[in-house]
Amino acid sequence: MEIANWLMILAVFAGPIVAVRLTRYLDNKKEVRERKLMVFKTLMATRAIPLSPSHVEALNKIDLEFNPKVKKEKEVIEAWKAYLDLLATTNIPQDQWIIRRVDLLVDLLHKMAQVLDYGFDKTTIKNSSYYPRVYGEVEEIQTAVRGWVKQLIEQKSAIPMYVTNFPPLKQPEED
Repeated sequence: MEIANWLMILAVFAGPIVAVRLTRYLDNKKEVRERKLMVFKTLMATRAIPLSPSHVEALNKIDLEFNPKVKKEKEVIEAWKAYLDLLATTNIPQDQWIIRRVDLLVDLLHKMAQVLDYGFDKTTIKNSSYYPRVYGEVEEIQTAVRGWVKQLIEQKSAIPMYVTNFPPLKQPEED
């Protein structure tokens, strides 16, 4: 048999195998990117609401979805570690802590944007989210109510009660 015939036989058998393997490789690559995009999109959508459960969940997925062996993705993981370290810090004044938290989150999102080929700069990430002022007020009220209820449960506080309207006194009946 000639070499051309052997090559034809090899192509007939190997072609479908190579095509299936290539398709699976491309599908896996697409799926990995989609998971990274989901983390990024969730964090971008909730960047003004850091206590949102979906925000917290997305943060916790960073280690799962980004590969430390890839240089740009390693930078994402390092930015996440710096952010996480700050989140666990309690010895910084609250106003400074909040400013630092926003800066580190913006840095993390910027590095993720670079990995995922989004052209966002840090200023856009920091200043282009919408968070109604009322949400902040509602959050403050809910926090105050939760604190008060906690004090009640722990018996460190009581419910103030005042009688404002006594019922009329009944006159004794004469026999």
